[in-house]
Amino acid sequence: MLKKSFLALLGFVFALVLAPASQAADVKKVDVLLIGGGIMSSTLAVWLNELEPGWSMEMVERLDGVAQESSNGWNNAGTGHSALAELNYTPENKDGKIEIAKAIEINEAFQISRQFWAWQVRHSVLKNPRSFINSTPHMSFIWGDENVAYLKKRYEALQASPLFAGMQYSEDHEQIKKWVPLMMEGRDPRQKLAATWTPLGTDVNFGEITRQFAAYLQTRPNFTLKLSSEVRDITRNADGTWRIGYKNLKDGSTTETDAKFVFIGAGGGALKLLQKSGIPEAREYAGFPVGGSFLVTDNPAVAERHLAKAYGKASVGAPPMSVPHLDTRVLDGKRVILFGPFATFSTKFLKEGSYWDLFSSTTTHNAWPMVKVGVAEYPLVEYLAGQLMLSDDERFAALKEYFPNAKKEDWRLWQAGQRVQIIKRDEEKGGVLRLGTEIVAAKDGSIAGLLGASPGASTAAPIMLSVLEKVFKDKVATPAWQAKIRQIVPSYGTKLNDHPDQVAKEWAYTSDVLQLAPPPAIAPKAGQPDGGRASMSKPQEKAAADMAL
Repeated sequence: MLKKSFLALLGFVFALVLAPASQAADVKKVDVLLIGGGIMSSTLAVWLNELEPGWSMEMVERLDGVAQESSNGWNNAGTGHSALAELNYTPENKDGKIEIAKAIEINEAFQISRQFWAWQVRHSVLKNPRSFINSTPHMSFIWGDENVAYLKKRYEALQASPLFAGMQYSEDHEQIKKWVPLMMEGRDPRQKLAATWTPLGTDVNFGEITRQFAAYLQTRPNFTLKLSSEVRDITRNADGTWRIGYKNLKDGSTTETDAKFVFIGAGGGALKLLQKSGIPEAREYAGFPVGGSFLVTDNPAVAERHLAKAYGKASVGAPPMSVPHLDTRVLDGKRVILFGPFATFSTKFLKEGSYWDLFSSTTTHNAWPMVKVGVAEYPLVEYLAGQLMLSDDERFAALKEYFPNAKKEDWRLWQAGQRVQIIKRDEEKGGVLRLGTEIVAAKDGSIAGLLGASPGASTAAPIMLSVLEKVFKDKVATPAWQAKIRQIVPSYGTKLNDHPDQVAKEWAYTSDVLQLAPPPAIAPKAGQPDGGRASMSKPQEKAAADMAL
């Protein structure tokens, strides 16, 4: 009896010892694991499927569907950001000169997105371009002597670039009324205002792109999508791979997957996951959440009379994503107009996040940079405080500056998504507020994440191309990858701004495939007497109108 008990105990001990090894052997292994089911992760997955179709991939999303957070059409402005109308990309320096380098950079990045999407349409990854991208003129719309003088100088400065060919400028009320009648009716005819207009703008439903990407990826034999699954653990294995532990929020089951490469494309949730990985690069960052709300109308009598994304000038201290704009959108198959955003504040990093997000992301490494930014960026604090105190009447009054005849009963307030502004440690200043998006990667390239906001989704294709260049540097240099990348993005490696002929070629190709308004003519050489300027001919203007929504 004693012998049997001893043997049973011995067997139990052996079982305990061997269990971890046995369980480890059962852990699923993949080449790539993507955390987050938004536009960034899905774009990277499509890139990798093109470049290495034999690689195994797993995508883990905490909600019960993809594109339900920042990528959802209702949670962002849907602007195909190409600096055609966004004034924050063309600052005026202390010498009174308009700086256009950032605008050129943003525009060139969007051209890569256009080429990437066009390739996916040609190969049936994306279906029906009108379901996710539509020609929508982009405008800058401002008033007041100082702002008018700035916009005119901005327009003149941008004429040096072929990427802004076809842009028109006017201070004439009657001309502007032809572009946006709804914005001019009921306006004081003596008001001094100015606008730029270009037919090359687009409205993009990034949620629809994400859903179509995910649907395609699920037809691939080496791809798995795990929904309602929240990542709880990220640990480094002895062999350099990563073990990702996640919990199914529906049934409570837990799963572990080992991955050679991990990408964290979880929007506002990326910072905490990068911190969880323990990589030293994540210690450099903190995050400050900024939300936004929009006034929305789907009244056809109103929505059908406005076809533009009309951007104004941001208030002093406002973050880039808070530039006021009156936007034509197509959401859920319906044409609507959004006005805003009005800044909101929550300690959540995600719309479906936790109120503890901000506090739990604060560490001994990033607390001081946050304090320093809070002091240095006091105008931002003042701006947010003012926005939070706005009444319904004050929000409606802001709308009437852009749409004088607006009726309150036509509009409702909608809470959009959360964005997390990057705060980065700085040796000189202690901490700085970083605009745009930033790739954070481990030194060995085995794990990477994306932080930041605007221009975000518009430039997902080039941003993910940058991720590939950063973490798969050797592979990107191979002839096979180079050939494939250039096949998908013909302008890869080319500064389009320096090659008007390539701009014209790329515009013609992507406009045709994506069913967008025909592009304007571009002078073959920027050095020609007209400086590369171009404008729409009457037939082109008519064709652009026909191609519009």
